Amino acid sequence: MQVVRNVPKLKPRAPDAHKGDFGKVAIIAGSLGMSGAAALAGRSALRAGAGLVRVAIPRSILPIVASIEPSFTTVPLSEDSSGKISPKAINTILDIIDENDCLAFGPGIGLSGSVRFVLETLIKQEKLRLLIDADGLNNLSKIKNWPQKNKANLILTPHPGEMKRLWAGFLRQELPPNRREQAVQLAQNTETTVVLKGAGTVVTDGQKVYTNKTGNPGMATAGSGDVLTGVITALAAGGLNNFDAAVLGVYIHGLAGDIAAEKIGQVSLIATDIVEALPKAFKKAK
Repeated sequence: MQVVRNVPKLKPRAPDAHKGDFGKVAIIAGSLGMSGAAALAGRSALRAGAGLVRVAIPRSILPIVASIEPSFTTVPLSEDSSGKISPKAINTILDIIDENDCLAFGPGIGLSGSVRFVLETLIKQEKLRLLIDADGLNNLSKIKNWPQKNKANLILTPHPGEMKRLWAGFLRQELPPNRREQAVQLAQNTETTVVLKGAGTVVTDGQKVYTNKTGNPGMATAGSGDVLTGVITALAAGGLNNFDAAVLGVYIHGLAGDIAAEKIGQVSLIATDIVEALPKAFKKAK
């Protein structure tokens, strides 16, 4: 196992660059009452340098999400009676794949058979780069034998609770007590890049492993993970491979949290403070 300690650097932008050079991102997220998760992921993807960000959400919450940030575009999706994405949305979502470099699925998306159908269809798409987070992971854990069905290029970003559900969903051995070993074994058994969130976030593709040093307890707040989703997805769309995008993403995310905490303290820190600190974090990390 190769232990990685250096954080990747972004290349300087060419003077004649245009938005298409920096990646196109689509974030499939949200449900009734969970519009903020979708907006946070979209805003953070923009602040992480994506040239174009689309946020695909259930039709009923589109006006709310669109009003939060004018710099991303929105895609209305068919929804069921509870305000979650319905199976009828699948053709719209599949069309989105061809228009974007990397997709994210999960923030605020809720749990349902319909959502699982959409996710199972996505993981069967060859060459798709897809980050799965939050309820996306909880839905994934309920898809039988999903690693055998998967053809996509996945980044999984579980917190400890989601890790337990993923592990129990298809692995028969006991979850190791060591966080690094949990992440490595999950990555190796699923052939994915795993970001095990928490103090000392672990990033691994099963061959390389990185333990993050930035971040603070103030970041243990609702929406922080949605911000990380947007950052990593943007970096992957911008040209970094999955492992490097995840390593730089967790480093920048934690650094932004440290910058925000220095300014306002850990107690009052909320997810939007992390988003607002991303520009300084990227500038400091150069």
